[in-house]
Amino acid sequence: MNARLKRLYWQLTALLLAAHFAGWAHGLSLAIALTAWQAAHFAAVRRTLGTLDVQVRIGYLGLLVLGGVGPLWPIHVVQFVGVNALLVVDYCLLARLLVLMPWNRDQPLTADLLRKALFMPPAPGAIHRLLDLRVARNLG
Repeated sequence: MNARLKRLYWQLTALLLAAHFAGWAHGLSLAIALTAWQAAHFAAVRRTLGTLDVQVRIGYLGLLVLGGVGPLWPIHVVQFVGVNALLVVDYCLLARLLVLMPWNRDQPLTADLLRKALFMPPAPGAIHRLLDLRVARNLG
């Protein structure tokens, strides 16, 4: 997948969330639509929902929808901080949490693995490769 296109999707999402916070009525709905499109695009290109990049986009979409439920709006603040952390320092908390899910790892969940997943310095590349997780399925 083209790295520039990935970045563009996330930059547009960040801008739409910023517009939502600034009071633009359509900001959130367009961020949801863009994220749904992005998830569908990645799923079509990868031809599976099992890759980590598709899982991240589906998870982000789910959180956008969940944050639209009354008192759960602070989820959007966390997402806004998260997408900007991804854009600025290449740290994606959602990917780091998803890589710890049982279907994404082939080793036991230990305190050391949790520490590495959450606190390893940001670096380009998929987190499962940085953690040297060998999984049965292709995580992209």
